[in-house]
Amino acid sequence: MDTVFDATSERDRLARELLTRIADKWTLLVIEALEDGAPKRFTRLQEQVGEVSQKMLTKTLRQLERDGLVTRRVHPVVPPHVDYQLTPRGASLGEAACAIWNWVDEHAEAVAQARNATSDPRETAQDVDCD
Repeated sequence: MDTVFDATSERDRLARELLTRIADKWTLLVIEALEDGAPKRFTRLQEQVGEVSQKMLTKTLRQLERDGLVTRRVHPVVPPHVDYQLTPRGASLGEAACAIWNWVDEHAEAVAQARNATSDPRETAQDVDCD
Protein backbone atom coordinates (compact mmCIF):
# COMPACT_ATOMS: atom_id res chain seq x y z
CA MET A 1 0.00 0.00 0.00
CA ASP A 2 1.35 3.43 -0.92
CA THR A 3 1.75 5.97 1.85
CA VAL A 4 -0.31 9.12 1.68
CA PHE A 5 2.55 11.30 2.91
CA ASP A 6 6.27 11.14 2.32
CA ALA A 7 7.87 12.00 5.66
CA THR A 8 11.01 13.24 3.87
CA SER A 9 9.12 15.70 1.67
CA GLU A 10 8.94 19.29 2.95
CA ARG A 11 5.64 19.82 1.12
CA ASP A 12 4.10 16.72 2.70
CA ARG A 13 5.31 17.72 6.17
CA LEU A 14 3.63 21.10 5.70
CA ALA A 15 0.46 19.41 4.43
CA ARG A 16 0.36 17.17 7.50
CA GLU A 17 0.92 20.18 9.78
CA LEU A 18 -1.91 22.10 8.07
CA LEU A 19 -4.30 19.14 8.33
CA THR A 20 -3.46 18.80 12.01
CA ARG A 21 -4.12 22.51 12.55
CA ILE A 22 -7.39 22.48 10.62
CA ALA A 23 -8.59 19.41 12.51
CA ASP A 24 -7.85 20.83 15.96
CA LYS A 25 -10.60 21.71 18.40
CA TRP A 26 -10.94 25.44 17.60
CA THR A 27 -9.73 26.30 14.08
CA LEU A 28 -12.86 25.45 12.10
CA LEU A 29 -15.05 27.09 14.72
CA VAL A 30 -13.05 30.32 14.42
CA ILE A 31 -13.16 30.12 10.61
CA GLU A 32 -16.92 29.64 10.79
CA ALA A 33 -17.31 32.61 13.16
CA LEU A 34 -15.44 34.83 10.69
CA GLU A 35 -17.09 33.40 7.58
CA ASP A 36 -19.56 36.26 7.09
CA GLY A 37 -16.62 38.44 6.03
CA ALA A 38 -17.15 41.13 8.65
CA PRO A 39 -14.24 42.09 10.92
CA LYS A 40 -14.80 40.83 14.47
CA ARG A 41 -13.32 41.84 17.78
CA PHE A 42 -11.78 39.26 20.07
CA THR A 43 -14.64 39.25 22.59
CA ARG A 44 -17.23 38.77 19.83
CA LEU A 45 -15.26 35.82 18.46
CA GLN A 46 -15.01 34.33 21.93
CA GLU A 47 -18.79 34.61 22.32
CA GLN A 48 -19.46 33.03 18.93
CA VAL A 49 -16.99 30.17 19.32
CA GLY A 50 -18.13 29.44 22.88
CA GLU A 51 -16.27 27.61 25.65
CA VAL A 52 -12.86 28.61 24.29
CA SER A 53 -10.43 30.12 26.77
CA GLN A 54 -8.80 33.45 26.07
CA LYS A 55 -5.43 31.69 25.85
CA MET A 56 -6.61 29.12 23.28
CA LEU A 57 -8.44 31.67 21.15
CA THR A 58 -5.35 33.88 21.13
CA LYS A 59 -3.16 30.93 20.14
CA THR A 60 -5.57 29.85 17.40
CA LEU A 61 -5.85 33.36 15.96
CA ARG A 62 -2.05 33.78 15.97
CA GLN A 63 -1.61 30.49 14.11
CA LEU A 64 -4.27 31.43 11.57
CA GLU A 65 -2.64 34.83 11.10
CA ARG A 66 0.78 33.21 10.67
CA ASP A 67 -0.63 30.91 7.98
CA GLY A 68 -2.21 33.82 6.12
CA LEU A 69 -5.79 32.74 6.83
CA VAL A 70 -6.73 35.65 9.10
CA THR A 71 -5.70 39.29 9.22
CA ARG A 72 -5.32 41.14 12.51
CA ARG A 73 -5.92 44.86 12.35
CA VAL A 74 -4.98 47.17 15.22
CA HIS A 75 -6.89 50.46 15.30
CA PRO A 76 -4.86 53.38 16.70
CA VAL A 77 -7.30 54.42 19.40
CA VAL A 78 -7.26 54.44 23.19
CA PRO A 79 -7.93 51.83 24.44
CA PRO A 80 -6.51 49.79 21.54
CA HIS A 81 -9.08 48.15 19.31
CA VAL A 82 -8.15 44.96 17.44
CA ASP A 83 -10.28 43.03 14.99
CA TYR A 84 -9.87 39.91 12.91
CA GLN A 85 -11.06 39.03 9.43
CA LEU A 86 -10.62 36.13 7.02
CA THR A 87 -8.23 36.57 4.13
CA PRO A 88 -9.27 35.21 0.72
CA ARG A 89 -7.28 32.05 1.56
CA GLY A 90 -9.12 31.76 4.88
CA ALA A 91 -12.45 32.26 3.13
CA SER A 92 -11.59 29.43 0.72
CA LEU A 93 -10.92 27.18 3.73
CA GLY A 94 -14.32 28.21 5.09
CA GLU A 95 -15.94 27.17 1.81
CA ALA A 96 -14.16 23.81 1.92
CA ALA A 97 -15.20 23.34 5.56
CA CYS A 98 -18.85 23.76 4.56
CA ALA A 99 -18.80 20.20 3.22
CA ILE A 100 -17.71 18.95 6.66
CA TRP A 101 -20.38 21.03 8.44
CA ASN A 102 -23.02 19.71 6.01
CA TRP A 103 -21.90 16.13 6.66
CA VAL A 104 -22.07 16.68 10.43
CA ASP A 105 -25.52 18.23 10.11
CA GLU A 106 -26.74 15.35 7.97
CA HIS A 107 -25.29 12.53 10.09
CA ALA A 108 -25.21 13.84 13.69
CA GLU A 109 -28.44 12.14 14.71
CA ALA A 110 -27.39 8.78 13.26
CA VAL A 111 -24.02 9.03 15.01
CA ALA A 112 -25.76 9.79 18.31
CA GLN A 113 -28.02 6.76 17.82
CA ALA A 114 -25.02 4.55 17.03
CA ARG A 115 -23.27 5.75 20.17
CA ASN A 116 -26.32 4.99 22.28
CA ALA A 117 -26.69 1.54 20.72
CA THR A 118 -23.05 0.57 21.18
CA SER A 119 -22.07 -0.81 24.55
CA ASP A 120 -18.98 0.38 26.35
CA PRO A 121 -16.06 -1.90 25.29
CA ARG A 122 -14.81 -1.96 28.89
CA GLU A 123 -18.12 -3.47 30.02
CA THR A 124 -17.95 -6.08 27.25
CA ALA A 125 -14.37 -7.01 28.14
CA GLN A 126 -15.36 -7.63 31.76
CA ASP A 127 -18.14 -10.00 30.69
CA VAL A 128 -15.80 -12.29 28.72
CA ASP A 129 -14.89 -15.55 30.43
CA CYS A 130 -11.48 -16.67 29.13
CA ASP A 131 -11.26 -19.93 31.10
